Amino acid sequence: MRPSSHPRGRLLADSEYPFNLLTLTANVPRRYYNWACNMSNETPLNGLKVLELGSSVAVPYGTWILGTLGATVVKIERPEVGDDCRHWGTGWYHGVSGFFVALNAGKKSVIVDLSNEEQRSILRQYIINEVDIVVQNLRPGQVEKLGLDANSLLAEKDTLIYVNSGAFGAKGPLNMRPGYDPLMQAFGGIMSVTGEEGRPPVRVGTSIVDMGTGMWCALGVLAALRNLEKTGKGGHVDASLFETALGWMNYHATSYFGDGSIAERRGSSGPGMAPYQAYNCADGYLIIAAPNDRLFTTLSVILGHPNWAKDDRFDTNPHRWDNRATLNVLIEEVTRTQTMAHWQGKLEEAGIPSAPLQSIDAVVAHPQTEALDIIQETEDGRFKLMGMPLSFDGVRPPQRTGSPELGADNDILFGGKPL
Repeated sequence: MRPSSHPRGRLLADSEYPFNLLTLTANVPRRYYNWACNMSNETPLNGLKVLELGSSVAVPYGTWILGTLGATVVKIERPEVGDDCRHWGTGWYHGVSGFFVALNAGKKSVIVDLSNEEQRSILRQYIINEVDIVVQNLRPGQVEKLGLDANSLLAEKDTLIYVNSGAFGAKGPLNMRPGYDPLMQAFGGIMSVTGEEGRPPVRVGTSIVDMGTGMWCALGVLAALRNLEKTGKGGHVDASLFETALGWMNYHATSYFGDGSIAERRGSSGPGMAPYQAYNCADGYLIIAAPNDRLFTTLSVILGHPNWAKDDRFDTNPHRWDNRATLNVLIEEVTRTQTMAHWQGKLEEAGIPSAPLQSIDAVVAHPQTEALDIIQETEDGRFKLMGMPLSFDGVRPPQRTGSPELGADNDILFGGKPL
């Protein structure tokens, strides 16, 4: 899409709106109507076309972000099996992997056999004629063999924005190796600071490296769109799982550069702060954060031991940190005697931050979650989905549809022709 044809510079055709305002009825959630009115009928990326050439988590999450912001996302999938993610996870939603539904809501699915020269040629021409943004995470070297790499496509369409999402990065001795989230949590150092000392390695329970890489892909697209607006030229953006892992290790690396200190695994506690971790109560764990002297003095009173704040082992944060093992035992001897709600009520009244450890059922049922309207129903009422953690002018972009059936939108490329 050339800058002159960007939707901001023209009136949109009726067919380009996410839905027809004249057909809105009482059975459409009010927030969707509000979104349409408040955003002048146009989500931020409305009118842009994104081609997703990838699978798993990182790229699908990145394109989900772009799609939620209004872009049309066309997902290219393999014949018969589709995205590997369709078959992952332990939870299922209407017979589909919950993993896949969450990462691919709102997209269109087109089956392309990339080994078939005719189909590949049709895909390439579709990119040249219709697509504004390509985001890909195929195995290293594959897009070059297929003629679908950034250099080849940009030579024909210099306004294209092309995002490569790899495992180890665009250069270096490991750049041709594939990889997954747990590999990068290990190789990038995240596992070295996760869990407890003396215990086996622990992976962060959500795909933090994959999803973080998807966020960087989306951020790269937004920056490239700004550059396109200024220069009329597209370009290619590189992101990788390893670079994302390194980014999450930012302050750990800075501390190492400063004094050579190597961070350790500390369970639920924060580095150099005490008390600042989970404590066992009568019915579960409560995170208590009282890392400064004022908060700790108040906490000592609430727990019935005001003398702790005057004890030279605990009178300053550095002293509390050095003697945290002893302090944590003393605190937990008290917290175990009452429920989480009991302690949270007292701590909240005193202005001490705390939070219970919640599983997902408790999280989605909490009044705070409900108040944010971040759990959204699709327009057909078939799916409940976690919405985007951003709002614009107080309105959150909606999740309009669930994930697509495999090949549901083949007509986009093949016009009804049999594959």
